[in-house]
Amino acid sequence: MSSNVKMQSNSDEVELIIGNSNPNFSGVTSTMLQVLSEQKKLINLRVMGKHHLDDESLNISFWQVVKMCRKPLSDGSFRIFHARRVDEMIQGLLLKHVFGAKIKLIFSSAAQRKRSGSTKWLTEKMDAVLAMCKASASYLHKEPDAIIYHGVKTDVYTPPENKQEAWNSLSLLPESAKKGKYGIAILGRVRKQKGVHLFVESCIQVLNKHPEYTAVVVGAISSSNEALVSSLKEKIAEAGLSDRIVFAGEQNFADIPNIFRSLSVVVALSDNEGFGLTVLEAMSSGAAVLASEAGAWPEVVEQGQQGYVVPTNDLPAVVEKMDLLLSDPEKLAEMGASGRERILQHYSVEREAKELIAFYRTLM
Repeated sequence: MSSNVKMQSNSDEVELIIGNSNPNFSGVTSTMLQVLSEQKKLINLRVMGKHHLDDESLNISFWQVVKMCRKPLSDGSFRIFHARRVDEMIQGLLLKHVFGAKIKLIFSSAAQRKRSGSTKWLTEKMDAVLAMCKASASYLHKEPDAIIYHGVKTDVYTPPENKQEAWNSLSLLPESAKKGKYGIAILGRVRKQKGVHLFVESCIQVLNKHPEYTAVVVGAISSSNEALVSSLKEKIAEAGLSDRIVFAGEQNFADIPNIFRSLSVVVALSDNEGFGLTVLEAMSSGAAVLASEAGAWPEVVEQGQQGYVVPTNDLPAVVEKMDLLLSDPEKLAEMGASGRERILQHYSVEREAKELIAFYRTLM
């Protein structure tokens, strides 16, 4: 069974079945799609659910899996069913124990929260459990079989040749906001849980000391968060910084790599995260980072080397580190370069795909 064989049209050749049950695009969906793009180069696979697939020929239905998996592979080995959600674990158990599918079940967990009794029961029924970082492993009720860190597409999230030119060419900014040389931003859904208020309030305190920087909030604003945004905009106006702290709204997903590439600092201040690809994408793009102690960020960012990690919901700490970062543009550039190198060495999606496939082989 070769690990270098590409996708075949014959479903009997499938070795990996990936759960894809959520029609909403989430962080789990994003990480699954990124690693899928590399896995399909290395192993024959299908995806159970067509949600968000670029190549719908990879889609396979539940009943097609039942039919295909009644027998093991030609060499007697079992296929792998990889679940990333609770309902996908249930699907896998139905396939295996109700319909007799010859599969091995893997559940990978990035969540950092205590599990319900039913989730623990489902997890116990898996053939193997993976954690995405040490923090997520600590929330499992037993040791995971392996820890395999997420990776990002380093050929998509790349540094620019000239950071300042990339910033000046960014189309999402109004002309009035293009006065500065450097950009700093927070990206993601605009809500308090993501620490947007901490970002804005810290910028209000430090930007007058650093006139070459412009701050941007990138992300969708739901109706339930309009009051928060209105309050923050009032504070920005009172500080006379409306041209330097800008809400850019939701952007096309295809434009996000260019936004990352243009930024000198990316800020991520969530109360909690499953893993948090934002920081990895920023580092891969050559940006320094300022992150909270959420998700995998304390494990990814080396303090003072690629940026800083601060306690969650700690505005004074955010202000202190923001001021420190903006005080030295040359050091920022060095941090960005260090971040890119760290991602290339430890957090590429190619590495993640290969480690997952090597683990699958141990079960098949």
